Amino acid sequence: MKDFRIGHGYDVHALGEGRRLVLGGVEIPHERGCIAHSDGDVAIHAVCDALLGAVALGDIGLHFPDTSAEFENIDSKILLSRTAAKVREKGYEIGNIDCTIAMQRPKLRPYIDMMRRALAEAMSVAVDRVSVKATTTERLGFEGEEKGVSATAVALVYEK
Repeated sequence: MKDFRIGHGYDVHALGEGRRLVLGGVEIPHERGCIAHSDGDVAIHAVCDALLGAVALGDIGLHFPDTSAEFENIDSKILLSRTAAKVREKGYEIGNIDCTIAMQRPKLRPYIDMMRRALAEAMSVAVDRVSVKATTTERLGFEGEEKGVSATAVALVYEK
């Protein structure tokens, strides 16, 4: 019987004026974007943590520290591609990813399919193995007050 593993990831970034908003590997027009060392893509960061957790390799900060100049302003799709490679080096393949982004606005529905494709491409998996969903928090909490954005993700991996 093959070994199946599940990992969970979570990430949060504050929003700031004049910053780029990148979610799920897609730049989204908005007056505010994530304040971060990298491009601040909370969706990809949550997916990376889920994948790393599934194969017991720690978290994104361990592999791609925000204290390193190498990762300053980096495109998070590069981090996701490297994370997928680490999963495969451990002898596992990515079964599927499910990611939820919480943000009051802008509405993310028009970008979901682009995000799914960008994530799938970065991980070298079929797009039907990647789910991205978006929700508001009904104006509650930091997401609802438009102070920040969060994302959760789960990953299923299986032994090759």
